Amino acid sequence: MKPRPYILAENNWKTIKSSSFDVAVLPWGATEAHNYHLPYGTDIVEAEEIAAESARLAWEKGAKVIVLPAIPFGVNTGQHDILLDMNMNPSTQLTVLRDVVQVLSRQGIHKLVILNSHGGNDFKPMIRELGLQFQSMFICSCDWFRSIDQKLFFENRDDHAGEMESSIMLYLRPDWVDIKEAGDGAAKKFRFEAIREGWAWAERQWSKVTKDTGVGDPTKATVEKGEKYFKAVTEKVGNFFFDLATTPPKDFYE
Repeated sequence: MKPRPYILAENNWKTIKSSSFDVAVLPWGATEAHNYHLPYGTDIVEAEEIAAESARLAWEKGAKVIVLPAIPFGVNTGQHDILLDMNMNPSTQLTVLRDVVQVLSRQGIHKLVILNSHGGNDFKPMIRELGLQFQSMFICSCDWFRSIDQKLFFENRDDHAGEMESSIMLYLRPDWVDIKEAGDGAAKKFRFEAIREGWAWAERQWSKVTKDTGVGDPTKATVEKGEKYFKAVTEKVGNFFFDLATTPPKDFYE
């Protein structure tokens, strides 16, 4: 396969030095257990593939987008006792992100999208801090899994390794999925009404919530659902990349 011009890792210096880019996309995943049937790299695969396809759609419409290599580790403080769930603390994420932003700012790429693929990652406080430090930069995060209403595609809402993620992985990496081994994804909830209603929050201790590390029923997952959802998500995210790349900063507000 020929190098895709919007994927940094596939291109060489001769190509890159003669190019210009308006938007950098940083896929950010996690390395963690996803029930018994999905791989630890599920969030990484999703981040890379959705970033690449969204960038392709934007590029083909004329947007100058470049996708950076994915960050493979996310915040997994609530899963510290799950074997080889890799944790990157928020303070470490901020350090990594600051270094990336510094490079982009220095080299004149002033728009960055963090394409987030892991629910435990929260980049809002970091963006606030870095936005003050790098005032020429526009930094935003994009949770692709919130971009489309799951009810339009799936019978059960996915929280972690349920119907949606299982369907996407059946579409993207079928050889990595062993759906017959899946646990039921049943999970306990906090007994506190305030937390259930969403106006109070506490981190879940994963091993006390779920026996198979899944939160969501994967049994209705299909390749067809995964393909339809992937295409809908990447079209919407790709439109965002295009709009961001082609809109001057002076026109960001209306």
